[in-house]
Amino acid sequence: MLLQVRKMTEKYATEVLCWKYDKPYDFYNQILSSGAIMELLTYKYYVVLDDYLKVIGFFCTGKPARVPLGEKFYIYEEDCVDIGIGLKPELTGKGNGKTFLTFILRFLEESDSRDIRLTVATFNKRAIKLYENVGFKEQIRFYKNDTEFMTMIKRKDGMIGG
Repeated sequence: MLLQVRKMTEKYATEVLCWKYDKPYDFYNQILSSGAIMELLTYKYYVVLDDYLKVIGFFCTGKPARVPLGEKFYIYEEDCVDIGIGLKPELTGKGNGKTFLTFILRFLEESDSRDIRLTVATFNKRAIKLYENVGFKEQIRFYKNDTEFMTMIKRKDGMIGG
């Protein structure tokens, strides 16, 4: 499959915001609103398209990839590229994650030499397994309300730990 990255547009943002995940992943469902569209257009959000130019997922970098409460506790002090990703619901749990994520990582590594960090809800074992499989290592855990999160880092030099 030949994948490509495009900047988020209003059309893509509307599509992504309408995705609905099944439980327990419904935690990631979003609400279509003008404010949500504006966020996806204002910050560094991108879509990943397949051979047929269909959206298969999206990702963001920087501040929108962080859980805001983590910043309050200095979770994000280390200088890394923060990423957030979302795979189209119909494609999850079918072995598509590794191709999708490694494509995004290669794209980011072409333009930035920093380590890559992501934040994941700890109940999302499926995602954590994928992240570990491509070289991410757990760093810091924290709670936002009743949800536990953890940061994971993929080091450029291959070293483990933080």
